[in-house]
Amino acid sequence: MAQIPFLGIKHHRKKRAAVQIPRKSFFWCSTLLLVCFAAFTFSSRGFHPWRPAATIALPGVKPIVPVIETVQFPDETVVFLKYPPSTPLFTKYDLYCLYLNPNSSQPPESVENDELLGQQLVRCPLIKPRGVLTSLSVKSTGYNLSIGPSRRWNSLAYEAMIDRDNTTIVFVKGFNLRGGKQSDASKFKCVYGWDVKNPKFVLQSDVVSIAQEVVRCNTPVSILNNPQRFVGTTSNMNQPIKVSVRMVGKEPLESIASPKRRLQLNLPGRKQHEMCVCTMLRNQASFLKEWIMYHTRIGVQRWFIYDNNSLDDIDDVIKLLSMDGNINVTRHVWPWIKTQEAGFAHCALRARDVCEWVGFMDVDEFFHLPTGMSLLDILRNQSRSSNSKVAELRVSCHNFGPSGLKHVPTQGVTMGYNCRMIAPERHKSIVKPEALNSTLINVVHHFHLKSEFRYANMDRNVLVINHYKYQVWDVFKEKFYRRVATYVSDWQQHRNVGSRDRAPGLGTRAVEPPDWSSRFCEVTDTGLKDRVAQMFTDPNTGKLPWQKSLT
Repeated sequence: MAQIPFLGIKHHRKKRAAVQIPRKSFFWCSTLLLVCFAAFTFSSRGFHPWRPAATIALPGVKPIVPVIETVQFPDETVVFLKYPPSTPLFTKYDLYCLYLNPNSSQPPESVENDELLGQQLVRCPLIKPRGVLTSLSVKSTGYNLSIGPSRRWNSLAYEAMIDRDNTTIVFVKGFNLRGGKQSDASKFKCVYGWDVKNPKFVLQSDVVSIAQEVVRCNTPVSILNNPQRFVGTTSNMNQPIKVSVRMVGKEPLESIASPKRRLQLNLPGRKQHEMCVCTMLRNQASFLKEWIMYHTRIGVQRWFIYDNNSLDDIDDVIKLLSMDGNINVTRHVWPWIKTQEAGFAHCALRARDVCEWVGFMDVDEFFHLPTGMSLLDILRNQSRSSNSKVAELRVSCHNFGPSGLKHVPTQGVTMGYNCRMIAPERHKSIVKPEALNSTLINVVHHFHLKSEFRYANMDRNVLVINHYKYQVWDVFKEKFYRRVATYVSDWQQHRNVGSRDRAPGLGTRAVEPPDWSSRFCEVTDTGLKDRVAQMFTDPNTGKLPWQKSLT
């Protein structure tokens, strides 16, 4: 592809003749500016001396100017702070969210550290009536960080990375493309620049493929050959180059996506891990220990946790689990709501370099091997088979009900729920990420494969998933209040009422049916319960490891 000059980087302006301003006009202009300046220094709480709007000054640290991006979601505003790694990080107790109309302040709901992209996410609640977030205030210094205008979540390029083949993969929200299908790439263009909305200072490239929320672009040579441009300079206010996507004839989507992360080339030799798992969750910290400890014992070697706006102590649980030398788990902050397929595509790319096989499943789903084999036994047998073109193992799911319980079982879900529906529903997949189609299309936890590969259905007597889908009411209600899945954003909305993401017979009312505890119970199944008791019960205390403190 021919190299196109990047006008946003090398831009030459014509010199203009100096303009003479009459002294009288200069006097009145200066007076007006002073009056405006004084007005801006007042607030409802009285007069404050002027302070830099976008500078952080902490004791012993040179003042810095963070790069600030803001995205408004339906129930909160997320502020993204990016600054040098040596800068001390904030906690939720260091900041206030400041609002206009009415003039007020609120503590943030959370402050998350995104180590993968080197940034912090400050989640500010929306307040009524029509409270507009204007800035963040640093408690210790009183400095206000000006955040600028908010971008709309429903029309945004929100993540990007450069793949091994030098294409840029952009994750977008707003085109509402048909699920599970590839769209016409010729109707779209990719746009690079510091201001993707300014057509004079952007670089465009062709779209290679577009499906669901994932767009693959030809990366311009000038960007590939100049990686320092991703860092930013004083002249562009430390802003990294962004990438966006537009439909032909229309403006690009707003963007906070900078393709700073480059995926490694395919290295020869055996992958570091045979079996990994990707999941996306929200407020599931209390269930993580059982889920990870059990699956580690049966063969999972690496965990990629995509945290979709949890407000519980998930970070502490993951840190404690990571202290176990046999558990390799990392948490990635993923604030993008209703993007499970995009999140799994993002995770598949990250896992591809280190994992031979990757399972895509939820925290309420447990692999069960009735014959007593391990997952590694099954994967190794698959690798030794004569047909090496199988790159996806589809595993059937059995849906379990509340099993007569009204309270969360103290021994964990595998021990507490033992009654399920007879017929299996759907399936979840274990895939070879190297074999995924370049579009990264995935639907209900399984991906489209390259043309030379195929999938195989697992025998339920060898490998099946116990899906503890319908647990006690309090757990079930939280799970379905704001699902991370695609098709039902809020179970009380009258949308997709017939979707299988909804509970059969429940409709859109968040009211516990009188017979909830006895629903979805057609056959007793204690297979996994018996195996867990045999594998994990402490002979001295009778307890399971997830019932004990990890400290």
